[in-house]
Amino acid sequence: MPDDRRSVPLDLVSGSEGAIIGTVVCAAVIAYGVGHADSTAQLSLMIIVTVGVYWIAHLHAATISSALTQGHHPATALRHALTEAAPVAAASILPLAVLLLTRLAGASLDASAWTALLATIALLAFYSYRAGARGGLDAKGRIASAAAGAGIGVLVALLKVALH
Repeated sequence: MPDDRRSVPLDLVSGSEGAIIGTVVCAAVIAYGVGHADSTAQLSLMIIVTVGVYWIAHLHAATISSALTQGHHPATALRHALTEAAPVAAASILPLAVLLLTRLAGASLDASAWTALLATIALLAFYSYRAGARGGLDAKGRIASAAAGAGIGVLVALLKVALH
């Protein structure tokens, strides 16, 4: 049976947990950071640094896991881990782009942060919908799956409201 995992858009088979973690982390930084950042540059740096720390943690965990469970040489384990961890960092690209583009378009930092946060909610819903589709769920199941994914993003949005 051929392995079609790499042909799936957004790498939603291998590394999908990293994409979800990266998206949630990015959303949480946006939710918290907008009340503490004085500028778009400062908020962007908070996002990049925080997601970067999570990426390094995921990279380390995947490297150790590969060496322990598969008996890979550390160099091989690291190469494998780089592929596994990439979605953690890549997940922040869209929300960060939304933040920057809306700021360039003239939106306030708060409005841009809300828009970027909504983009993360949409990403989580999309990931969950795709998971339901790949898992064989019917339309109602896919929608329920998407709602569950969006619910995680809504929890982060509620965190933003509670903190500010």
